[in-house]
Amino acid sequence: MYNKMLVPLDGSELAEIVFPYVKELAGRLNLEVILIYVGSPALHEFTPMHEAYIEQAAGIIKHQAQEVRHKTGIKAGARMPKVRGITAEGYAAEEILRCAEENNADLIIMATHGRSGRKRWVLGNVADKVLQASKIPVWLVRAGLPEDIPYDKWPKRTILVPLDGSELAETVLPQAEALVKQRGTEPTDIVLLRVCEPPAAPSYYAPELSGVPLNWGEYLDQEVAKGKEIAKEYLAKIAERFQNTGISVSSEVLVGKAADEIVDYANKHPFNIIVMASHGRSGLSRWVYGSVADNVLSGVSSPILLIRTNQPQTK
Repeated sequence: MYNKMLVPLDGSELAEIVFPYVKELAGRLNLEVILIYVGSPALHEFTPMHEAYIEQAAGIIKHQAQEVRHKTGIKAGARMPKVRGITAEGYAAEEILRCAEENNADLIIMATHGRSGRKRWVLGNVADKVLQASKIPVWLVRAGLPEDIPYDKWPKRTILVPLDGSELAETVLPQAEALVKQRGTEPTDIVLLRVCEPPAAPSYYAPELSGVPLNWGEYLDQEVAKGKEIAKEYLAKIAERFQNTGISVSSEVLVGKAADEIVDYANKHPFNIIVMASHGRSGLSRWVYGSVADNVLSGVSSPILLIRTNQPQTK
């Protein structure tokens, strides 16, 4: 269960694209919100104006969270979520991580781009460094997608959970369950997705030597069918966990390259959020932030909640 979230801002409208998510989470889940602005000492950019900006942003979020609580029928006497803003000077990623640890935050929510796309606040820099070192989940929202329906306007919440069959990837399941339960009575569905990657064709294939009396095409079809069946059985067991708690869940099995299939599926079926691990099968070799998750984040408009596993990484 989430209790406190950290929201990095840089003064740009692009970075503020997270506001609809922040107000919803704060209002519905009564989360404490800490907004942080980090000024760069190299650019001598920290001024009292930045402190005024972050305080103003805190006031906006608090007011919006109150509106959410009123809209959802939360009792007026219930404790209002705390919202405060702080400023810091230094390197953005380092200060964000330090602030998260010192304030016992259990969630970071930030835009993947800010400052009109300048190199200081882009996925490949600040957000990437935060992801690599964060001990808590990081909720990333892509900026610059005006065609998207705002999070707070969706009639129904849907969560996509890509899995690869590993225990590492499954570490996100409690996070997905918590998001559903904390939303209360509003309808929320979970879609479990597993992508079966077909075996690569060998440079030399001789059925008579391998003991497989098939040509490569027939053998590939059999292996794909076998993989899909295993994946369906696996997802059925995962789905049963959620169904036993009363959560609506469905599953999908696709064939192809993991990142490509996840992106294609997510874009054809819009989701409020995609929840996935930053590492999975065999650690760095297949399901790592720098490959699958990175490509997914770059290719979809849905926000992504990335959970960094604490398991040892193996090459």
